[in-house]
Amino acid sequence: MIGDTICSPEKPEALPFVKISEPTISMNFSVNDSPFAGTEGKFVTSRHIRDRLYKELNTDVSLRVEDTDTPECLKVSGRGELHLSILIETLRREGFEFQVSKPEVLFHEENGKKLEPIESVTIDVPEEFVGNVIEKLGSRKGEMTNMYPSKGGYTRLEFSIPARGLIGYRNEFMTDTKGNGILNSVFDSYQPYKGEIPIRSQGSLVAFEDGEAITYGLYNAQERGDLFIGAGVKVYAGMIVGRNARAEDMDINVCKKKQLTNTRASGSDDALKLTPPIQMSLEQCLEFINDDELVEVTPQNLRMRKKVLDAGLRRKIRIHG
Repeated sequence: MIGDTICSPEKPEALPFVKISEPTISMNFSVNDSPFAGTEGKFVTSRHIRDRLYKELNTDVSLRVEDTDTPECLKVSGRGELHLSILIETLRREGFEFQVSKPEVLFHEENGKKLEPIESVTIDVPEEFVGNVIEKLGSRKGEMTNMYPSKGGYTRLEFSIPARGLIGYRNEFMTDTKGNGILNSVFDSYQPYKGEIPIRSQGSLVAFEDGEAITYGLYNAQERGDLFIGAGVKVYAGMIVGRNARAEDMDINVCKKKQLTNTRASGSDDALKLTPPIQMSLEQCLEFINDDELVEVTPQNLRMRKKVLDAGLRRKIRIHG
């Protein structure tokens, strides 16, 4: 107080509102109903999964969780595939067991036009990998908006690309750049639909029966394509065990044992050599699966499977729609 005057503090200026990015990708989180359900996870029921996802909303403002027609399934939307992948990995490490569907882009419709989310991507990469990155993003409907040299022999690339074009690309990017590239993306805007992006041209190798993968069965199966499992791995009918070299799915028997006979042929006792299986990361699994497939997530394993496990029923659905 100075004399009779009271010095009141100035009213602080209001902070500008920070716009929260809208979700661009959605996935279905559901209770694991495979033959291995409940054997590896600590939290497996729909109540556990529901409570944990709604709890996540308290700290993750960009996440959306919606109920579906069935209580065993929840629709979860987030800011891109990486956002949801981190959530899945977090739940997995906490002991949750569940299954997720293929990521789907959230389209908008305005004045009768189909709009899709576009990401602004900034990439720093060594000069020798520039051509490969431009080619890969170009095939995913990416448009390069800027390119200029950066420090230390790096080149900075700026792209505008549909959000669906980035699904599964981050792991491929790290492989193409031998771990030397840096990729950052941020939501830009909704723009007119950019057209179809080529999907995988290979089908799935699907286990025909329950059991344990045998070297003899895997040796015959690897002639059909690339395997995701090795000998001694437990499988169930409808589980995806490899990538077919052809476009269609193929049911194979990886549990098949060699028939024993009383006679020995020359060379029959030679050791069967298996190609090392491909170790699929979570992001690679999410990119690989089709609309009729799921990723089974447990604290110990990631498995890909068909939504319909029975081969005969899948065949009927394929024929009759």
